[in-house]
Amino acid sequence: MIKVGVIGAGHLGKIHLKILLELKDKYEVIGFYDPDRENAKIVNRTFRVKSFKSIEQLIEESDVVDIVSPTVSHFECASSAIKANKHVFIEKPLTHTVLEAETLTKLSREAGVKVQVGHVERFNPAFKKAVDFIDQPLFIETHRLSEFNPRGTDVSVVLDLMIHDLDIILKIVESSIKNISASGVAVISDTPDIANARIEFNNGCVCNLTASRMSLKNMRKTRVFQKDAYISIDLLEKKTEVIRLKNLKPSEKIDPLAIVLDLGKGKRKKQIYFENPEVEETNAIKDELESFHEVVLFDKEPVVTINDGLRALELAETILEKMKVSHQMNLV
Repeated sequence: MIKVGVIGAGHLGKIHLKILLELKDKYEVIGFYDPDRENAKIVNRTFRVKSFKSIEQLIEESDVVDIVSPTVSHFECASSAIKANKHVFIEKPLTHTVLEAETLTKLSREAGVKVQVGHVERFNPAFKKAVDFIDQPLFIETHRLSEFNPRGTDVSVVLDLMIHDLDIILKIVESSIKNISASGVAVISDTPDIANARIEFNNGCVCNLTASRMSLKNMRKTRVFQKDAYISIDLLEKKTEVIRLKNLKPSEKIDPLAIVLDLGKGKRKKQIYFENPEVEETNAIKDELESFHEVVLFDKEPVVTINDGLRALELAETILEKMKVSHQMNLV
């Protein structure tokens, strides 16, 4: 049984605690630490788990430390755990800055411990199903919109929301980046609440990403266009739709009910196929915590490695720099 301690018992921390307690055949929850003592008392009563008075004590008694604290504290908490030779699950973004992430990566490598980053969309059943159909994408469009919630405003919308999609595109586009342009505005908070980025890859793929925490509705959609195929991924509703084109031979008999594109003289007709693959209803957070149990127990590589977390953060930081340049140019 792997002993796990949770750092941070806010909204997401409570979800982690609940799930870890459900996974009682895999984890023994030794307790949690939260600096808000009043909240700690409530969590202690609700979940009936020990409330530690210090991070150091929790780390000492754990095999695995689950970090669900605010982003600005990720580095301090994770570095303390890693230096104590503890395995770490850490919520996204990996850290507040790239420098912190690079240092953490070095520390984990030297300590030889496992670190998994909580880019939970990798475990979204709609994305997992879509991956089977994605092959050399040419254009990707993402929209991640949410109603305003002050809980995430300690960081910009790029680190709060867009970073999910940055991790996804870095996973499915196998190429280095050629160019990035971005813009964003702060509407309510001190950091950008709405952002748009265009990323061009050296293999020709282009990605257009939009993130907003000022929307009247929630949306998490990704659209992937590739040769003779279009894949729509609704990460919120957990649905995947695939539209594929097949070249028809001149002599091939066509179903009268089929949808066929006639591209003109001298070109083959294409038949359109619609697929709605069945997407299993699963709990992505539960799946990622279960997967980390396997990582620690069987010395496997995490689905989302610390290097993945670093790459996503590097890209996010570049986008934020491009947004600053764009804003300064508009002021001239």
